[in-house]
Amino acid sequence: MSDCVRYPAPGCVVEYMEGNAVQIALITEEVGGRLRLLLPNRRETRLNASRLLPWLGPMHGADLGREEAVRLLEQHKKSREDLAADVPVMDVWELAQGEVSVAPATWFAELFTSDPSTDQVSAYGRALLACKSHFRFQPPDFQVFPADMVEKRLVEEKNRLEREALIAGGAAFLRMLWDVACRKRELPPPPSEGSVSVEWPSDEVAESLEEVLRSRMVDPEGQEYDALWRTLGKGLPDVPHLPLQLLVAWGKVPPHYNFWLDRAGYVSGDTWWTPHSEQVDALVRAAQSCEMPDAALFASAAPAGCMCDEDISAVATEAPAASPSLLFEPGPLPESPLPFISIDSASTRDVDDAFHVQPTEDGYLLTLALACPALYWPFGSPLDKAVLHRGTSIYLPEGDCHMLPEVLGTAAYSLIANESRPAMCVEVPVDSSGRFGPCRVYLARVRLAANLTYCDSQAVLNAQAESSDAPLPENPAAAHAGQLRSGLDLARKRQGARIEDGAVVMDRPDPAISLEGEGGEVRVHVGPDYSAPDAQMLVAEMMILASAAVAHWALERGMSMLHRVQDVVLPREYAGIWSTPQDMTRIMRALTPSGLEVQAKPHAALGLDRYTPMTSPLRRYPDLVNEAQVVHFLCTGQPRWSEDMLLRLLQALSPALDGAGQVQRFRPRYWKLLFFRQQGDKVWWPGVITEENDAFVSVSLPDQGMFVRGRRKLFDDRAHPGLQVDVRIGKVHPLYNEIMILEAATTG
Repeated sequence: MSDCVRYPAPGCVVEYMEGNAVQIALITEEVGGRLRLLLPNRRETRLNASRLLPWLGPMHGADLGREEAVRLLEQHKKSREDLAADVPVMDVWELAQGEVSVAPATWFAELFTSDPSTDQVSAYGRALLACKSHFRFQPPDFQVFPADMVEKRLVEEKNRLEREALIAGGAAFLRMLWDVACRKRELPPPPSEGSVSVEWPSDEVAESLEEVLRSRMVDPEGQEYDALWRTLGKGLPDVPHLPLQLLVAWGKVPPHYNFWLDRAGYVSGDTWWTPHSEQVDALVRAAQSCEMPDAALFASAAPAGCMCDEDISAVATEAPAASPSLLFEPGPLPESPLPFISIDSASTRDVDDAFHVQPTEDGYLLTLALACPALYWPFGSPLDKAVLHRGTSIYLPEGDCHMLPEVLGTAAYSLIANESRPAMCVEVPVDSSGRFGPCRVYLARVRLAANLTYCDSQAVLNAQAESSDAPLPENPAAAHAGQLRSGLDLARKRQGARIEDGAVVMDRPDPAISLEGEGGEVRVHVGPDYSAPDAQMLVAEMMILASAAVAHWALERGMSMLHRVQDVVLPREYAGIWSTPQDMTRIMRALTPSGLEVQAKPHAALGLDRYTPMTSPLRRYPDLVNEAQVVHFLCTGQPRWSEDMLLRLLQALSPALDGAGQVQRFRPRYWKLLFFRQQGDKVWWPGVITEENDAFVSVSLPDQGMFVRGRRKLFDDRAHPGLQVDVRIGKVHPLYNEIMILEAATTG
């Protein structure tokens, strides 16, 4: 390098880093390592010699005039920039990788040029400084990164650039979206293809921005975009569900979007199962055949074939080496001669239970027919894992979300009248005092005589209550009046027996929520639903009885099951039927939420020592599991899963049930709040005080199934639980779950 300089001196061209960029200068004075430099812009600066980049030169005369010195600097600057642009940086890295780990800029320049000039060395130095993904400057040398490090740094650099672009183009856009959400302005039209808008981000930034907003909508506490969101959100209000509101303003999700489904990871509609269509088709064919299951379902891994993620799948390897002996012969399921009937709401399509009641000398013999998808269910399969992730069906005013594919849950396995279906039958004797005896469980092919509705059944029961010879209403339930009469008598005896055992019965009808219109124009109506108390109690008591009877059946056989428990001790005086809001609120304060456990414990509110849910296998995954446990025992003489296996299953299932439970709780409440907001704050609503203290008073609105709260000073001195009041509602924000009493007046 003929024009290199070893030590800086006046007249020498040098370079240094300033503001993350290479600067060129000419030394005009040097005193004890302190340099005075002339810059191309004719200004001067002072610098320590230690800050110079390790390529010095060329050397020019110390007596150069200022204009001549500036002209030379401009020439060197342009030459070095042009040369740097032509440096094949990737070729340099390819040649250097594996040869050296560190080297000076001169070494890299000599790979392509013999005896390089200072300008050429500077060009290579500049190029390597700019390529931070492949090289690191460690004065006076450059470190050469290995291939794996380069790949990692390229990803980091890409993410950094995307983040910077997102912040630069996204923050202002989000502020504009918030103005749209607050109705301060209209959303401007997006730019046409190929054009640019100052108000809209680029397509790449918009895509990333939508991803961030959706992620924060689903998981507000997530760490993936936490720092980025804090930066983007500067200047925006700290309000609940801000990402959702911005997405609605943007038009990426519709008004009143059900984000709770996204948080639960629950896919609505009936297309989620299409990747598993072969398994679904096989289950449809099995249901149509109504034959005993293939022995392969019970072979080798059958007692442990589990149905969740990798953790649980390991259970399959714990199966016994020998296949269980089968207790059935191949062929059709035995046909039940009983004319079962079902009672459901008029809109129900997933009919999973039906009954037949036969009077006996000392009471009744009740036989429950339960839909039996567990007979052929492929536990551990991709379809099973998808169903486990759903956990339960969800019923909402805007539509139902079924746990199973609808072709299975509402068709092939639904107990539709006059069609043969595989079923699990539970036969339970009930004496005249309402106490049940040991049950018999068996598999059968059933054909229902009728699918009745609550309204029709209640009309028949009402007519029977008026007079034994009163004419029956002309509806489908009239043909089964005897079954309804016997069923109601059995149900009343069972309810009485449960109350003797401490059961708490809440007579609290749920209101009906209906929607009209679409999108932002939707109108909500909330009011009393149809009244069918006897018919609903009849069905409820039979389902409770079946689950309690099977729980004892499993206990006698040493079988582990999933139990619904509520292990709390209630005062004896709490047992009974309660209908007033103040009484129900008082008792609910003493109850704890029920939960699923493998260890059997009492269920206080039901008045049962053990309770095994299994009457809704089309709608709830725990019921499907319990039914499968019983099916396996009936077919092989041993349970499918051990207690430890069920415990591990429950650990995987609980998050899915919790997420779906939040959807079922919060979504109807959202529609109720929207109903109140649409009614305005001038309407007076009748209610009953349920609780009061020095600060607040809580009021139940029975017709709407809502509890609201207001400040104590809004009520007069007579306020106490049970007092009827009229209240005026305001400050309603459905998305924020906010509602307040604005004014209260004592009735009468």
